[in-house]
Amino acid sequence: MQDISVSTLIDMTIGLAAGDNDHERFNKLLDAIRKAIQCDCVALLSLQGDTLVPLAMQGLTRDTMGRRFKVDEHPRFKAICESKTAVRFDSASDLPDPFDNLLLDYDGDLPMHSCMGLPLIYADKLLGVLTLDSLTPDLFSDIPTRSLDALSAIAASTLKVAFTVSQLEQQAKQTQQRFEELNEEAWERDGGEIVGSSISMQMLKADIEVVAPSNFNILIHGETGVGKELVARSIHHQSNRRKQPLVYVNCAAIPENLVESELFGHVKGAFTSADKTRMGKFALADGGTLFLDEIGELPLAAQSKILRALQNNEIQPVGQDKVETIDVRVLAATNRDLKQEVAEGRFRSDLYHRLSVYPIDVPPLRKREGDVALLAGYFLEQARRKLGIVQIKLGKDARSKLSSYNWPGNVRELEHVINRAALKARARGINGKLITVYSDDIGELQPLEEMHDTSLTRRADTSLPAIDWSKGLREATEDYQRTLITTALTESEFNWAQAARELKTDRANLTRLAKRLGITVTKNHKISTL
Repeated sequence: MQDISVSTLIDMTIGLAAGDNDHERFNKLLDAIRKAIQCDCVALLSLQGDTLVPLAMQGLTRDTMGRRFKVDEHPRFKAICESKTAVRFDSASDLPDPFDNLLLDYDGDLPMHSCMGLPLIYADKLLGVLTLDSLTPDLFSDIPTRSLDALSAIAASTLKVAFTVSQLEQQAKQTQQRFEELNEEAWERDGGEIVGSSISMQMLKADIEVVAPSNFNILIHGETGVGKELVARSIHHQSNRRKQPLVYVNCAAIPENLVESELFGHVKGAFTSADKTRMGKFALADGGTLFLDEIGELPLAAQSKILRALQNNEIQPVGQDKVETIDVRVLAATNRDLKQEVAEGRFRSDLYHRLSVYPIDVPPLRKREGDVALLAGYFLEQARRKLGIVQIKLGKDARSKLSSYNWPGNVRELEHVINRAALKARARGINGKLITVYSDDIGELQPLEEMHDTSLTRRADTSLPAIDWSKGLREATEDYQRTLITTALTESEFNWAQAARELKTDRANLTRLAKRLGITVTKNHKISTL
């Protein structure tokens, strides 16, 4: 018979008080629990809104820390959260265990046989849950309920120290507000959590916490696919403007002749197609935040208009004499080196300095040590919900393959790889309950240093014509872009994704740029340009 002695509970309390930080205290708690109760894995999870978020785990694969568990989608978690005391699940229970087949060092289809969950309640408020699992049937049956109540109280107190009630309420309020704000559908679909525990991501999160409460305009820089939009969303939701709209603008997708109208609006009759008055993005974001993605793509004329709006908090819709006052915080993002763009005359230096009061660099995935596993778990859980899979996990060979790749497409590429692999794994699945993603499901991942010698940059001197600078900077640059894009499309056999990789951009930006440059591809794979 297992039991928890008074001395063990005292030692547990002393160990918690000695912890230097939350992470250390949580793991001291789990160490003490595993010494007192035999189990193969133990997990501490915090309740944030309607979702359980892992805080510390032992005996489970690392990617489990990246998963997020919606309570209503996991019957065992729901039963624990609705209980006031420990819940012991019968070894023959047919309720799916969220941690089945995620046990460290076990690859086979070997589900847990004993499962117990403790609701962590402080001042009548559920703060989280503590779960214990074992491969030994009925291992927890004889532990006195009183001992488990004492364990629950200590664990709940630990959470109380780490997260005050006011902080928990604020997080829940922000989660609710995310659905109430007038944001683009894509923003709500993608969520707002930054997943990652590497040193570079800890520094990024610290920067966001520092700058978010201010009204400073922010320049977010990073490679394609690193999550600049997610950083902007996080800044907005941690700011005092979180109740107001976050308005998204992709500067690369706006035709040059419509930039002023798109940003500042127009009145009816201002130009030929202006059949009604239309508010611009700045007016829509009044009181809130405006996110200007790919700001480096804006023409100089539009840059001067934005500078005026930032300096004077004023806008003037096209065709309107009256100037309107606005209160907008601007977050701008780019994958270009704007300092170099300024030096080469393609970006206004005064606008650059106005935007870069507090610049934020988002690290590429290859520099985020240990985060690939967390993100893989996060995306796997999303794929599980979307595909209606009971449980899905990464095989050892798949984890090794993901960790050894340098991810030139960053987080976006990882998400696509995981979704594609999950689809393949489900199609191959036999019993439909446990799906394992193997290396073959992931497919070929080719690190940058091993890419074959076919990139456009290596063939530029032989396959691309000389630039006719007599046309002027903008027209010559656009001609060169057209040549690059058409060459990439032809050599990739009109595969837009492959052409985008050749040009070191993402597919969406490439198609938008091609449209702006007047490049079209017919069904017969014929390219025409303006």
